[in-house]
Amino acid sequence: MSAPAPSPAYARPVKPRRPTKAARTGASPFDPGETPLGRTRRARRMARELAVIHPDAHCELDFTNAFELLVATVLSAQTTDKMVNKVTPRLFARFPDAHALAGADRAELEEILKPTGFFRAKTNSALGLAQALVERFDGEVPGRMADLVTLPGVGRKTANVVLGNAFGIPGLTVDTHFGRLVRRFGWTEEEDPVKVEAQIAELIPKKEWTDFSHRVIFHGRRVCHAKKAACGACGLAQWCPSYGIGPVDPEVAGKLVKTPAASDTE
Repeated sequence: MSAPAPSPAYARPVKPRRPTKAARTGASPFDPGETPLGRTRRARRMARELAVIHPDAHCELDFTNAFELLVATVLSAQTTDKMVNKVTPRLFARFPDAHALAGADRAELEEILKPTGFFRAKTNSALGLAQALVERFDGEVPGRMADLVTLPGVGRKTANVVLGNAFGIPGLTVDTHFGRLVRRFGWTEEEDPVKVEAQIAELIPKKEWTDFSHRVIFHGRRVCHAKKAACGACGLAQWCPSYGIGPVDPEVAGKLVKTPAASDTE
């Protein structure tokens, strides 16, 4: 019997250095003096390192087809992927496709979705989404951005998740983690997800968009946390203009790095 594979080592201890100006003063990490070419080269170098740090990065929502992924992504709003994964097996066993879900009893659906929070609103979203799929797409999930974003509760983020992971069409998933990290990296100053997506699309090769999105999100959940980033254990430290917003001591920072089992999969 073979031994289980070791868990990925997300921590990459680095030699401590002085925190950056942005970390010390609270200034924006975006440097308007950095040339577009310089920013692109730095971004791609960091992207390559992210691939080393997070070789196991993937969509953390469980699904077997495009319909399941679409519904799960809509349900993941304001809750964790872990919670959605606990609910969806029962949901899809009872309502395996858009036709079944469109005809679901509201009370029964609310009872299934209750653990995800905001279950009444999510019941409305799930029913509206399924009904739109049945009425306009014969119950099938469309494989085009232009069609997906016309569905109730589906924006570009959700559409890119579905296109990238169910259809193999590259897309950038600009969720909370992604937006926070690319701003910390000094790649953009934009807050609007659509503008963030457009700017990052210019820095990262299109064929890498889906995997790159997973890696950034993994990094945000496991290393570069919102409240206390593990700067001293981050493999991106030497290229990051936000280095020092969290502990720079490798031992202290290393204790902040989360494993997949403990990861905050919001």
